[in-house]
Amino acid sequence: MRAGSDEDTIRRVLTESRVWAVVGLGDNPTRPAYSVARFLQSRGKRIVPVHPSAATVHGEQGYASLADIPFEVDVADVFRRSADAGEIADQALARPDITTVWFQLGVVDPEAAERVRGTGRTMVMDRCPAIEWPRLLG
Repeated sequence: MRAGSDEDTIRRVLTESRVWAVVGLGDNPTRPAYSVARFLQSRGKRIVPVHPSAATVHGEQGYASLADIPFEVDVADVFRRSADAGEIADQALARPDITTVWFQLGVVDPEAAERVRGTGRTMVMDRCPAIEWPRLLG
């Protein structure tokens, strides 16, 4: 088993979550966050771009930080370097509505993962929903 999470947990997050804050999603179509956000939209998820530019992406208003989002979010999906991931996880933990922190492929911070799990929230690490969805849900 990879560092991420067990398959039942990932399947539950993919099927039960509704609103995904995509941290690192700007308006650059060459970045992986751009295509993964589009994939999530195609599966019925509302995506929320979180990027310092606060750009509107895929028709959704962007916000400069997780704290700036004025409505409930289920998942914080982190497209940032591993060195920055812990800070983003802590920002997600400051919001009681965010029940899952998801670190994308290549984003690994075991200490941040333990902090998230220590609060009773779900942590998925070093995985991509655009890969896991077809693998687990068809």
